[in-house]
Amino acid sequence: MSEYVPEKLRSLVIARASHCCEYCLMHDSDLIFSGHIDHIISLKHEGPTEAGNLAYSCLVCNVNKGTDVASYLREEDEYYPLFHPRRDNWHEHFYLQEGRIIAKTKIGEVTVRILQFNRTDRVQRRLLLEKVGRYPGK
Repeated sequence: MSEYVPEKLRSLVIARASHCCEYCLMHDSDLIFSGHIDHIISLKHEGPTEAGNLAYSCLVCNVNKGTDVASYLREEDEYYPLFHPRRDNWHEHFYLQEGRIIAKTKIGEVTVRILQFNRTDRVQRRLLLEKVGRYPGK
């Protein structure tokens, strides 16, 4: 489900994110496809189209996240929310290690899995960008 995001609001979201995906930290100049405006809480779950519920996202993170807001950890027998860029601090939930985004928390764990942060092609791209000083984008 999509909804029109006015240009002024779209510009605010992109500038606030410094043109980087707020989930995987890729800068939009290093993306194959342009970034997307993500409803953190999707329209399907009654998330509003307002600045506090919008994040800048690369295509891969946006597609993998879809309308999800949480995920199940079988070993915990619990549901945990996905990382929320407006409420959560990225460095409290993740750290970088050899091109991989490693979870520090249960929120990080479900986000890493659902958004497929450590798919081989994504890790290789981050490693190449790290070598030339272009990753992380922020």
